[in-house]
Amino acid sequence: MEPKKNPQLDLRRNSLLYFFVGMTLVLLMAYLALELKTYYQDDSWDVGELKVDDQLIEDATILKIKLPEPPKPKIQTPPKIEIKNNDEKIEETVIEASDTNQDTEIAKVEDVAVAEDDIPEEIPFILIENAPIFPGCENENTEKEKRDCFQEMIQKHIRKNFRYPDPAKEMGLQGRVSIMFTIDKDGSINNLRLRGPHESLEKEAARIISKLPEMKPGEQRGIPVKVSYSLPITFKLN
Repeated sequence: MEPKKNPQLDLRRNSLLYFFVGMTLVLLMAYLALELKTYYQDDSWDVGELKVDDQLIEDATILKIKLPEPPKPKIQTPPKIEIKNNDEKIEETVIEASDTNQDTEIAKVEDVAVAEDDIPEEIPFILIENAPIFPGCENENTEKEKRDCFQEMIQKHIRKNFRYPDPAKEMGLQGRVSIMFTIDKDGSINNLRLRGPHESLEKEAARIISKLPEMKPGEQRGIPVKVSYSLPITFKLN
């Protein structure tokens, strides 16, 4: 039986060759398209170009400054030398030595004046060298323990003698009263100063402070001095 088609006219016979030829042409055209470069003849559109008008350029002004002439040196007149006759007697000034020697008298200790200590009249509690001692704190060893004991005894004294004033209760008054007083050189309490929200609260705070016992006074450099102490008392209704 004979075939219906002519083998010479079969298109599939050289299909692989045609494929490679076509691919080569396509790659060549793509390469030429990528490598193609174009140049603009006119660059007037370039905004990066800066053109400066010649009329805007200013010439630097040349200033001529006349410097003052240097001062002329002063010519000093040479001292006048006088020649004295040999017959004239000239008294020479004798300069005595100020160094001490064995004949120099030494001042007595009693005659030497001693400057007084510049200790202030009143020193705050936090700055005093030896703080006042509250009765019952004498057995404390260190200065810090004595200070802590002092403040603790002050708080106990306030809690023990505290009493809310009746007028303040009726009016619903409450607040903090700032107290400052001075422990004198003899250990007594003086110079009481109060500031609070109402007079009745200030009177109660003054009554509590007035019941403080006498204390051992504070000392600065071993000398009894006045010591100022401040504390608040808070009045609060339940």
